Amino acid sequence: MIGAMLVGGFGTRLRPLTITTPKPMLPLVNTPFLEIELMHLKEHGVDEVVLSTGYLPAVFDEYFGDGSALGMRIVYVTEDKPLGTCGAIKNVERHLGDGPVIICNGDILTDLDIGALVEFHRSRGATVTITLTPVEDPTAYGLVPLDDEGRIKEFLEKPTWDQVVTNLINAGTYVMDPAVLEQVPPDTEYSFERQLFPDLLARGAPMYGFPSDAYWLDLGTPQKYLSAHHDILAGHIKVPLKGNEVAEGVIAGEGCDIDGSALLRGPSLLGDRAAIGPGARVGTSTCLGNGVTLRAGARVDGSVIMDGADIGEDAAVEGSIIGRNTTLGPGVRVADGSVLGDNIRAGGDNEFLKGIRVWPSTDIEAGKIKF
Repeated sequence: MIGAMLVGGFGTRLRPLTITTPKPMLPLVNTPFLEIELMHLKEHGVDEVVLSTGYLPAVFDEYFGDGSALGMRIVYVTEDKPLGTCGAIKNVERHLGDGPVIICNGDILTDLDIGALVEFHRSRGATVTITLTPVEDPTAYGLVPLDDEGRIKEFLEKPTWDQVVTNLINAGTYVMDPAVLEQVPPDTEYSFERQLFPDLLARGAPMYGFPSDAYWLDLGTPQKYLSAHHDILAGHIKVPLKGNEVAEGVIAGEGCDIDGSALLRGPSLLGDRAAIGPGARVGTSTCLGNGVTLRAGARVDGSVIMDGADIGEDAAVEGSIIGRNTTLGPGVRVADGSVLGDNIRAGGDNEFLKGIRVWPSTDIEAGKIKF
């Protein structure tokens, strides 16, 4: 079966991380998120995937190549300008074949049973089937009410509470007959949610909703990116972790150097060649990337530290994200959901608090920031 994935967005809400890396290629428990998505598709019988790229397209090809390392075929189509969700899929139409195709967003973490979704689609003779997920506050989303047979009745965009008739929202995964793309103008910005789907419904096309209580999380913000790590480490969604258990709930990769006086709390993940110095502490819900160094007395709790970062003596990182190859000097504190991009050099005794964001390749003298 063929799948198509939307991976061309700028990921602006995740800056500064996405200044240097496309959002789908950010590491999730030390594996590019898109690789996790692709392996999930493969497990459910999808053996060919078309990636609709846009922003930093070379990053995808350089990492995945033709897909053979994953046991699947990957095709790349790059949009020259933003085409919207539907316009981007129209742009890859020639690669989709004749049968039903899976359409996925490149920023949704889910363990959706895709096989059951496809079977539902075929059994109903649907033109389009939209996966739906329940949310506590549906007013921030587009609602999709269904009739008793699961057929979509209407689309309600960001309703008031008086208009709420369901808590089911569009979860961003579809099964679709590629023939419906014939009515979409080429090389034009076009939306599934606001244009194609309402138009098909108005024409009487058989459109169905597939309610699912599968895990579902949009990774579009730093807090949700952290939450995804916490949920995986806590076992709320199964994602393979690389390494072996070295302490209760603590998974460590190959070649780690852990001082005997260091304190490790699970659930947590240490990447290959992580070095944990004397008296350093790795707290719960923490992910250290490959080659990360925690120097003597450093503390990391509930945070993501990406590959090659160096956390200085007695520095502390709490509930925050540190980019690749970033160095924190002695006594630096990072907390409150703050995000430091790649290749930053922060001298000692700086404080990055209250969700501050620091752009990549910034050099900061010791003691200059107390935010």
